[in-house]
Amino acid sequence: MTSTHCLRHLLCRLTLALICSACAQLPATAPPPPTDSAAAPAESPSPPIESSKAQLALAAGIADYENGSYKLAARQIQSALALNLPDAQSRAQAHKYLAFMHCVGGRSRLCREEFGKAIDADNNFDLTPAEAGHPTWGPVFRKLKASSNPSGEKHGHPKKK
Repeated sequence: MTSTHCLRHLLCRLTLALICSACAQLPATAPPPPTDSAAAPAESPSPPIESSKAQLALAAGIADYENGSYKLAARQIQSALALNLPDAQSRAQAHKYLAFMHCVGGRSRLCREEFGKAIDADNNFDLTPAEAGHPTWGPVFRKLKASSNPSGEKHGHPKKK
């Protein structure tokens, strides 16, 4: 195991632990509504529990991927997407890992589709230099990224209106 791999694994585990501790601090029941709504200060809405579950599922899926449990990783990551990951970067990351698994599994069409979904989720999405240099998915991603252009056409398909 390389030091980069170990560090990424540790970061995934730490992220998972932080998310778990945040979930543990959520109240089990909703607080009672204020009796005088005019006197109550405006509160910012708390994040939905589903987004915390989605983040947990993504972190678990990435950890499973890093441990080589690809079928379990794919199920966890698909679950995270189904639970509506709260931000574009998380959605792009989820699609990236699904793309990796499809590419390595020889499912090139699905690999391209997942990379396309990652780019669609986050216009600034890109692979790290180490990821981009991978002999299996690197060329697929570079070709797909090159087919994107600023006129709004992505992945060889005209932009929908």
